[in-house]
Amino acid sequence: MIHDTQTQSVLTITQLTRSIKILLEGEYKFIRVRGEISNLKTPFSGHSYFSLKDARSQVRAVLFKNQKRYLNCRLTDGQQVICFGRISVYEPRGEYQFIVDTIEQYGIGNLQREYEKLKEKLSLEGLFSEKCKKELPPHPEKVAIISSPTGAALRDFLKIASIRESPVHFQILPVKVQGKMASAEIAQAIKLANRIENIEIIVLCRGGGSIEDLWAFNEEEVARAIFSSEIPIVTGIGHEVDFTIADFCADFRCPTPTGAAIKILPDVTAVRDHLAALKKRVIYFLEHKISQLELKTRTNIRLLSDLDRMFENMDLRLNLSRIYLHQEIGNNLAHKDTHFRYLLQKLESHAPLAKLELREQKLKLLVSRLVNQIQTHLYNKESEFTNATAVLNSVSPLATLARGYSIVTKYDALSGRKEIVCNCSSVVKEDNLEILLHKGTIQCTVTGVQE
Repeated sequence: MIHDTQTQSVLTITQLTRSIKILLEGEYKFIRVRGEISNLKTPFSGHSYFSLKDARSQVRAVLFKNQKRYLNCRLTDGQQVICFGRISVYEPRGEYQFIVDTIEQYGIGNLQREYEKLKEKLSLEGLFSEKCKKELPPHPEKVAIISSPTGAALRDFLKIASIRESPVHFQILPVKVQGKMASAEIAQAIKLANRIENIEIIVLCRGGGSIEDLWAFNEEEVARAIFSSEIPIVTGIGHEVDFTIADFCADFRCPTPTGAAIKILPDVTAVRDHLAALKKRVIYFLEHKISQLELKTRTNIRLLSDLDRMFENMDLRLNLSRIYLHQEIGNNLAHKDTHFRYLLQKLESHAPLAKLELREQKLKLLVSRLVNQIQTHLYNKESEFTNATAVLNSVSPLATLARGYSIVTKYDALSGRKEIVCNCSSVVKEDNLEILLHKGTIQCTVTGVQE
């Protein structure tokens, strides 16, 4: 069937958009929608623009400034909320959006829950520990930058390096910073940077965005790669309010890529000014030191002009001292010789050899008497011991046991020790007894008791 296009009415874009607007706004005047907040932005106007999404779809939404007074919580990406409002069509662009009147918090978004769960897990494993953080070298010579080669983050970083006239050599490792394969590329780039020679710092750069945009830096694979890196890692991811898992694992976190550049790159102008100031101080110190040495030299020259007279006086004093020394040595030797002769005469008068012989004889006599007394004393003690042994053996219980007697004992549970059985009334049937004989013991059980 052929239609005649001339007989059909032709709508303009404005008419079509207006018709759709009337249909949507008439059908969805007051609705409640549940979803997760994403891509939240609040410009200078104060209105909040965001997307409401679920697992499969999303819709643009706006909360005007005058409606924010009804909020009971601060809006953030990842929140699960219930929004009450209406559907509206923005005719200039032919787009529909959800005009939000009130918002109720429903829960934390799936991504936010995953974020908090992984953060708690890695924290318990010690990946965020301050003890594991590595120190940053103050003046690095070679830095590896892991970032998107076309992103604004890399341009901001290199702009600061250009402003500061940094002599640092940059090794740029291009990676995807969002999407499914981004986390694997970032982790692989970190491992690659650790194998590149002379790399002193690794920088992770990425501009701001929603939690979905930054999610590659919240993956466990990236976190463990950062923790395992032997080279210190600095992060400059997102805006100042954005915190990723990578920030917690890194050795130093900067709020932005620009902040990362400022942190690790020395300001050449400031360094030059500092060196100039040091140079002035060194020159002043050297000039002051030279002035002091010149003054000291002039003083020494003045003192040295009198050296001839000083040496003459010292030579005269040395000759006098030599004469006095010779005289003193002679007098001292004469005195020592006289004293030695006196001691020699005194020693000869005492004749010590005769006295030593007499004392030797007396000592031998005393030794002989001491030996006789010791032998007599030992004999007497041996006799006393023999007699005491005979008496003791006659009254010893062992001798009694040898004649056929025995000792019966019973264990007393109350006192915790063995008691000697002297009376049959102290035992009952089935008691366990121990009989001590002259040789050995007998363990037995009472089968009967007879008075």
